[in-house]
Amino acid sequence: MRLRATMKAISDRSRASEPLPQSSKRNIALTGFMAVGKSVVGKKLAQRLHRRFMDLDQAIEEKERMTVSEIFNRKGESYFRTVEKQVLSEVLRKNGQVIATGGGAILDKDNLDLLRERALLICLTAPPATLLRRSSSGKERPLLKGDDRERRVEELLRQREKNYAQAHFSIDTGSLSVDEIVEKIIKILGPEVQG
Repeated sequence: MRLRATMKAISDRSRASEPLPQSSKRNIALTGFMAVGKSVVGKKLAQRLHRRFMDLDQAIEEKERMTVSEIFNRKGESYFRTVEKQVLSEVLRKNGQVIATGGGAILDKDNLDLLRERALLICLTAPPATLLRRSSSGKERPLLKGDDRERRVEELLRQREKNYAQAHFSIDTGSLSVDEIVEKIIKILGPEVQG
């Protein structure tokens, strides 16, 4: 229950007291837990804004010539996080992109700081039950291996909640369609970034 309350507190809030990146060419980065919808929302948002879409996990897979699951299985999470940090730094050298990060990219303080500096960072959230349902279909999730997936999701969310709370904005995607999420993001961006 405490986790649900914490995730609710993170959702739909803005860090309005902070100065936000305002350039129309500023990157827009989506973060959040696995299966929250970062890639599908990111693609749709990039289309709407006529921007390049970059999926960080996909860029890592291209660089390493293996899937994220294969990297975790063959080389371990530590190796994956090192490559993730390198690729993120390279991706953020360019402007005007919509970037979908991996769910754990913000665990590294340098990654989090770089994302906050070089992008408008938006955290997509959803209730744990929704994340479990979404993660049970589609691609393999190396961090959710094992019998008690519900406990693992809650554990990972607890580990990441402080980092996710550092995003400039958060949106609870639990009851929203992809189009509704994109519309919320576009409203957040304002006219200077939409163009």
